[in-house]
Amino acid sequence: MKKATIFIVALTFAGLLFSVCTTPAAHAGTIKLTYSCFFPPTHIQSKLAEAWCREVEKRTNGRVKVDYYAGQTLTKAKQCYDGTVEGISDIGFSVLAYTRGRFPVMSAVDLPLGYTSGTVATKVANEVYRKFKPKELSDTEVMYLHAHGPGLLHTKSRPVRKLADMKGLKLRGTGTSSLVIKALGGTPVPKPMPETYQMLQKGVVDGSVYPLESNKGWKLGEVTRYCTAAFGAAYTTTFFVVMNKSRWQSLPADIKKIIRQINAEWAVRHGKAWDQSDREGMIYFLNQGGQIIGLPAKEMARWKKAVAPIVDSYIKKAKSKGIDGAKVVDFVKQTLTQLQ
Repeated sequence: MKKATIFIVALTFAGLLFSVCTTPAAHAGTIKLTYSCFFPPTHIQSKLAEAWCREVEKRTNGRVKVDYYAGQTLTKAKQCYDGTVEGISDIGFSVLAYTRGRFPVMSAVDLPLGYTSGTVATKVANEVYRKFKPKELSDTEVMYLHAHGPGLLHTKSRPVRKLADMKGLKLRGTGTSSLVIKALGGTPVPKPMPETYQMLQKGVVDGSVYPLESNKGWKLGEVTRYCTAAFGAAYTTTFFVVMNKSRWQSLPADIKKIIRQINAEWAVRHGKAWDQSDREGMIYFLNQGGQIIGLPAKEMARWKKAVAPIVDSYIKKAKSKGIDGAKVVDFVKQTLTQLQ
């Protein structure tokens, strides 16, 4: 009788042990990832990035845990992409244009082609990536891309009502936005967005080019007074969310599938958030006493003509790198036309 009881207990214990040891959590352990973002934690884009982290944890039933670092606390804005490649962070979210010349195919998206919304710009960015699968992003696993609404000129104390008013202005801008500033007659000062408020406050620059959302999201509406609504010459800026290649490859197939599903949803959410925050940024700017300056049709045509050579220059530079820039630009224009 005692032998039978011992046998049953042992058998039961063995069954429980087998059950525990074969569950995914016990077998593989919790997968821990780090996520670096340059936006401050209060910014809507940062909140969306953090929500992505929590959604990954939720849909994987806790098998994946993501530690989120906002406001450049893990890697600086310019360092973020390389930091992801090198494994300083597993996931990174920043601006492609902060590493000038490194992303020649994707930089075509940022050209001043008259963008009207972040939703459209985001769709264009992801369509270009899907179409061309550029090698420049092959050292990471791209989660998704997104892009802000129309980039417009903002100045601190000098209104710009015509192209001639741009002469002598020092304006913060990076990547394509710096080319736009130069083409319009200003002097670009290439610094990341986190430095813009202080530069404007101290008078280091006379203004900056950025989407309306930054008036609230980065509080720039507090240190600028005029916005020149040159929508016909508006550029965009493409943002990346990428993962370290090796880290991605180490993930189980079912986890990858879940993350890809979330990525598709979040790209759309980011685009919509850019548009919503543009509206909020415009209201914030006006409430601070800001003025929005519209341009007559003839003046707008001058601005469009002034920035047109930027596109031609892009095509030539891309060709020197073995890239058919004309083909990329045509695709961007066609996609933009279809969506707007």
